[in-house]
Amino acid sequence: MADLTTDSYIRDGEFLYPAEDAQQILSIAIARQTESGELSRTQLLEIADELGISADLVTEAEREWDVKKYELADQKLFDSQRRQRLHHDLAQFLIIGGGVVVFQLVTGGWLWNWLLYITLGPWALQIAWDAWRIYRPNEYSYRKEFQRWRRKQQMKRAVGGVMQRLLRFS
Repeated sequence: MADLTTDSYIRDGEFLYPAEDAQQILSIAIARQTESGELSRTQLLEIADELGISADLVTEAEREWDVKKYELADQKLFDSQRRQRLHHDLAQFLIIGGGVVVFQLVTGGWLWNWLLYITLGPWALQIAWDAWRIYRPNEYSYRKEFQRWRRKQQMKRAVGGVMQRLLRFS
């Protein structure tokens, strides 16, 4: 990841902020200025004009934000589904593993110890690996997995939409 400059500094007698800091400061100031926490498009265009930003650039930024907004919503859903799947797998492992351990203790089945290690060992490693991937993701792998999931979701939506249209005509 690129290094970010987060400290303000002075150049030619002018106090300068990094772009991200300036954006956050303006965002907070705008939110405090508007009582409802919302801006009309006219207000947004007025603020942009005062900052020397053209209406065309604002329109382009609106389109970009619309796309980004849906991607962020998909990303939240993706993360939620991954965590739910991990929790389900972990609960399943604990229930079955606990049952096997209790069975071993009750029957004193020393012959079955190898089965216990062979079955529960790899399963535990898989769950640990999944947990690591979910809670400490590698950015590249996460992005690839998210894009694959997103394409699958888009295909489901498209097929679902086609099926609904076909059923309406029937």
